[in-house]
Amino acid sequence: MAKSARAQLLEVNPQHPEPYRIKQAVERLEEGGIVVYPTDTIYGLAADVAQRSAIDTLYELRQLESKKPLSLVCSSLSQVSHYATIPNDCHRFMKRVLPGPYTFILRATREAPRMGDAKRRTVGVRIPAHPVSLALVQALGRPLLTTSAIVEGLPDDELPVVSDPVFLAEHYAHTAVALVLDAGLLEGTPSTVIDWSDDDPVVVRQGAGVVEGL
Repeated sequence: MAKSARAQLLEVNPQHPEPYRIKQAVERLEEGGIVVYPTDTIYGLAADVAQRSAIDTLYELRQLESKKPLSLVCSSLSQVSHYATIPNDCHRFMKRVLPGPYTFILRATREAPRMGDAKRRTVGVRIPAHPVSLALVQALGRPLLTTSAIVEGLPDDELPVVSDPVFLAEHYAHTAVALVLDAGLLEGTPSTVIDWSDDDPVVVRQGAGVVEGL
């Protein structure tokens, strides 16, 4: 998809997202475009999991190493189980805390998309507690492939701007980002990352999600 001169900023109701605005975002995704969207933590960059070229574009936008995997944003545990193997203990924990600010690293199934290092057979999955995220995945009908819309190199006192959709629209001008869904300012705390690809869970990053009872 051709690079846009400026990422379109589209306001969306954070609690009751307008279906026609979600449809606009889905159309951009299906065309191979990248969409900036809100989660229950910070804004993310999203591609349609079915668009191989868009996946490559995500790596380019964030200048990610090829060995770093992206995550899937799903709408339900049933959808997660299509792409990842969920241990029983993990399933019980996920039922208790999801939707919520967690990323789980799980063993990938054959249906999981290959990305980054093809030898890696785990996949990160999220079910964020944000109406816009969930509406986007449900309308698309399949997961989003995502990474955080973090802008590298900012001084510490400017880090909150990564949760400002207006700043992100300006930052991603003249890139492959087609649309920024503006749901207002977000808190700016990343998700808690839990690696449950083995029998015992390992907290890789403590973020917004609490881990008591793990």
